[in-house]
Amino acid sequence: MKLQNAASPDVERHEDHFLGRFTAMASPCEILVDTDDANLAGIVLERARTEALRIEHKFSRYRNDNLVHAINHANGRTVAVDDETALLLDYAATCYELSGGTFDITSGALRRVWTFDGREQIPDRDAIADALRHVGWSRVTWHDHALTLPAGMEVDFGGIGKEYAVDRAAAEIATCTDAAFLINFGGDLSATGPRRGGRSWIVGVEDPGRVGEIGAARIELVRGAVATSGDARRFVTVAGKRLGHILDPHTGWPVENAPRSVTVMAGTCIEAGSLATLSILRGADAERFLADQGVEFWVVR
Repeated sequence: MKLQNAASPDVERHEDHFLGRFTAMASPCEILVDTDDANLAGIVLERARTEALRIEHKFSRYRNDNLVHAINHANGRTVAVDDETALLLDYAATCYELSGGTFDITSGALRRVWTFDGREQIPDRDAIADALRHVGWSRVTWHDHALTLPAGMEVDFGGIGKEYAVDRAAAEIATCTDAAFLINFGGDLSATGPRRGGRSWIVGVEDPGRVGEIGAARIELVRGAVATSGDARRFVTVAGKRLGHILDPHTGWPVENAPRSVTVMAGTCIEAGSLATLSILRGADAERFLADQGVEFWVVR
């Protein structure tokens, strides 16, 4: 049964919970609320949707009316940023240092030469070399809310933005209810606690070899976050070999010997997503890296 009310136009009653859906950040988004209160479920959905759309508007690289656009088109001029943007830039800078320079939010310049649509295609090597001239967080000046990019460089929060949106939506929802809920933004998830009766939320991880089918893992999630990174939908084929969309900013090429898929469980979604990406950037050493972090993980090769 779908309920139509002022609080939310798309909330469905299931046997023991409500499910709300919307689209944001080019992803299907779902909110599951362990409640019998339809009005509360609608309020929860609207809180999550409002926060997700706010973050998408603020940090999307595809808009021409936000701070990211101003940063990426500053042509070498210094841009002052607000506290929230500074928080994400500090986090990205930390990931850059911890990864030895492979987790780099300036590597979006490489999108100009790679198209990950499954076809067999190799970019021109000169084009890759040219794009790499505009990559490198070490070339950025970042201090006390002031960011300066050399002309031609850009920042891209795509590697952490959706996961950050999950965490922010969870924080917003928690201000209006103590009911257990599960957030799912395009496969990045967060749960706040056990459902009534002490039950967990059952989460299935997509099999990267069979898009749309659950089979890589079945997770019982009570509290915490889960994020997955992999090549299920974005890849190229080179000499018959499938290569994922995560690029090594040192070479400009997809990471060699990377897993097909990595799923990580952590305290926050941004942490889970970052660890999943960092592990893929480690290539053949992905499993050892994750084991060293002391988190639960699932790897498909």
